Amino acid sequence: MGRGRIEIRKIENATNRQVTYSKRRLGIMKKAKELTVLCDAEVSIIMLSSTGKFAEYCSPTTDLKKVVDRYQQVSGIDVWKDQYERMQTTLRHLEGINHKLRREIRQKMGEDLDGLGIKELRGLEQSLDESLRLVRQRKYHVIATQTETYKKKLKSTHEAHRSLVHELEMKGEHPDYGFSMEDTFAMANGGPHMFAFGGHPNRHDILGHDSHDLSLA
Repeated sequence: MGRGRIEIRKIENATNRQVTYSKRRLGIMKKAKELTVLCDAEVSIIMLSSTGKFAEYCSPTTDLKKVVDRYQQVSGIDVWKDQYERMQTTLRHLEGINHKLRREIRQKMGEDLDGLGIKELRGLEQSLDESLRLVRQRKYHVIATQTETYKKKLKSTHEAHRSLVHELEMKGEHPDYGFSMEDTFAMANGGPHMFAFGGHPNRHDILGHDSHDLSLA
């Protein structure tokens, strides 16, 4: 008993529909390959499933673009015509915008003002005034920010200086050479060149003398 005829209509069950699509897609691809080999035909197939999955086949001796070009030559149908016209329309629109922007830039530089009426000139003047106001506002902001930064750095330097002076005053002498603060200030003011070096007991110089016995007059 032969198989009954299957009614060709949409399969409502999504799972069954996807299974059927996968099986028949493989069958169509197989037939396309057989046509390519057996008949030396140029075959190109594009398939999109209901879930958006893409599948294609093209004979090894050609590619999709060549097949489409040959189709246009044989059928006389330009498949790219609509897309080309849309691209041309978009290009003309962008060229118009570019021309307008370039003209506005030239006018803001004081060029290409011929043909502008009082209304257009007043509008241009207001636009320039607003631009100048924003530039000045930004300039003052930058100046204020830099000034505040310099003030903070100067304050930090003063604090470090005061801390160092306070530390020296607490010690009462120079931490490295044993100068008293009075001697240090006297030397800075051109006072007598006589200083007593602080000695360290129990240390000997290279001659065997105690270092605290040495003095410079």
